[in-house]
Amino acid sequence: MDFNDTLTKRRAVNYFDTERDVDEALLKTVIENGAKAPSSYNLQPWKLKILRDNKQKAVLQKLAFDQPKVTEAPVILIVLADRDGWKEGSSSLESVFKDNLESGKMQPEQRDWFLGATTGLYGRDSEASQAFANKNAGLFAMSLMYSASAQGLETHPMDGFDHDGVKKEFNIPDNYWIPMLIAVGYLKPGVNVHPKGWRQTYSEMILK
Repeated sequence: MDFNDTLTKRRAVNYFDTERDVDEALLKTVIENGAKAPSSYNLQPWKLKILRDNKQKAVLQKLAFDQPKVTEAPVILIVLADRDGWKEGSSSLESVFKDNLESGKMQPEQRDWFLGATTGLYGRDSEASQAFANKNAGLFAMSLMYSASAQGLETHPMDGFDHDGVKKEFNIPDNYWIPMLIAVGYLKPGVNVHPKGWRQTYSEMILK
């Protein structure tokens, strides 16, 4: 699919086909392609919790203002933003530094500089850590939805849910914040999707 077609096709749909599942291999492809999103220092401070089980989705629906699509979509992704992804010892930072060494982008003696840079930017206070996590997880989530659209799937991002309730119910560690839930599946047969709504024009977006 041409990328312009993907941009146009991608919609936040409300009605999913309850009779059609998302193949596990296809979902893996969608997620792996979505993970090609940019991130600060390539730290990729995001994780996903995948819900397919109907009982789990029913519990989540009650925590998400009873939105029907939570149980109607075959897959729900809980997007997790890691506020500690910049810290020494975190799996993401250590993997990135290792990759930088192996690729020759960095030398071992640059570790202190690297740690100082990430700490200075993202660890100076809780607000900076939260912004770091949210911005990067948001980039990943958008990339994920375009990836799904390119594979013929539909999605719907949701921020209407009890954040603390979801964290507690699904045993999500404290270092993660939940920017959104994403429903993934196929459009319910017979449903007509309205054309994309109003978007700002170029001139409206540019401040002078």
